Amino acid sequence: MITAIYAGSFDPITNGHLDIIKRASSLFDELIVGIYDRPRKNLLFTIDERVKLAKEAVKDMPKVKVVSYSGLTVEFAKEVGAKVMVRGLRMSSDFEGEFEMAMMNKKLAPDLELVCFMTSLQYQFLSSSLLKEVAQLGGCLEEMLPGHVAKALTAKYASKPC
Repeated sequence: MITAIYAGSFDPITNGHLDIIKRASSLFDELIVGIYDRPRKNLLFTIDERVKLAKEAVKDMPKVKVVSYSGLTVEFAKEVGAKVMVRGLRMSSDFEGEFEMAMMNKKLAPDLELVCFMTSLQYQFLSSSLLKEVAQLGGCLEEMLPGHVAKALTAKYASKPC
């Protein structure tokens, strides 16, 4: 049985993330979506909210499990018995950062393999941070986020004082 992880902050999970999750889950026996609890980013959603949104988004994917984690991603992979780490690449500018991270992960966990998925064309421009900006400015989020995530994102900004 081959277990893979797809780790990130998922603040929030997008249709681009879900595209990678669907494609990766078709190749592995189990895909664990690991939601990092303390990334070096300004987060909009709490860890509990991010996990809940992701679980709802993948509820019809039986081979996918969503969990939160702390610490090094390679240690998380070891804890869950993953042999593969999945990453998504949207454009060439993603490659440098992903390559640097991949080399560090290989040094720390030589047996953990990396599989990169090229993002599908319709999602190449999507990023959680860009979608947060669109939501904050009242833009349409249709076809970029699952419906429940779009509602949660819109509600976050509706409750913030102008």
